[in-house]
Amino acid sequence: MRDDDPSQTDRDHTTTTYERGAFCLARCTCGWAGPARRSRDLARTDAAEHPGQA
Repeated sequence: MRDDDPSQTDRDHTTTTYERGAFCLARCTCGWAGPARRSRDLARTDAAEHPGQA
């Protein structure tokens, strides 16, 4: 299998949100982490806009 196989790349992007103190962050199984947000909705938006989620 090639390293740049799109079907594999899409599977490697599973985002979640988690809380750290007063902040909510988005993170992905690929290692990406979004900025700390006070708004859970903004953290979810960061996760949805992460490359590989489309």
